[in-house]
Amino acid sequence: MMTTSRKLQLTDILDLRAYERIRDERREEIIEIKRRRRVQLGTVVTLMFENRATMQSQIHEMMRAEKVVRDEQILEELHAYNPLIPEAGQLSATLFIELTTPEQMLEWLPKLVNIESSIGIRLSDGSTVMSITEEGHAETLTRDNVTAAVHYIRFEFTPEQVEAFASGDVEILCVHPAYIEVALLPKFVTDELLTDLRD
Repeated sequence: MMTTSRKLQLTDILDLRAYERIRDERREEIIEIKRRRRVQLGTVVTLMFENRATMQSQIHEMMRAEKVVRDEQILEELHAYNPLIPEAGQLSATLFIELTTPEQMLEWLPKLVNIESSIGIRLSDGSTVMSITEEGHAETLTRDNVTAAVHYIRFEFTPEQVEAFASGDVEILCVHPAYIEVALLPKFVTDELLTDLRD
């Protein structure tokens, strides 16, 4: 059976006036969607699992902030953000290193080089699906001696791993030597993420 792509098209993006009319209501919906998709991992790392709705909202908000009106500019944003929308069998996440002071940045960003390759999802069968860095963004974010505060990663699941995700406890973990952490995903999060993993 052929599935339709979840990627956004130009016709999925409202012009500024149309978006302004629905913005308040839409933002409330997105806040709730993001609440079910946000995972805290230790003290300074947060993962936001993205989907079509969160990326559409991101593009709308960017257009509003930058007063983007030309189709060519919107197409550039679609090209940048569409890879972050997971297809069936995938999860896609924005990894935030949440630091609030210059001192924290000086301490943590050099220590956490390669953290984007160190995130795993441990399934109920004991297997772990490791993160893959989103190729289109990796070269602009990766440095040898200091990491960026934002990374884009994805996870690729086999059909058997999707079923293991659905059938028991799921943990998210970081195996970076400077940041060993593990967190159990609440059921409301795993239920939400199953909508990404399944057709």
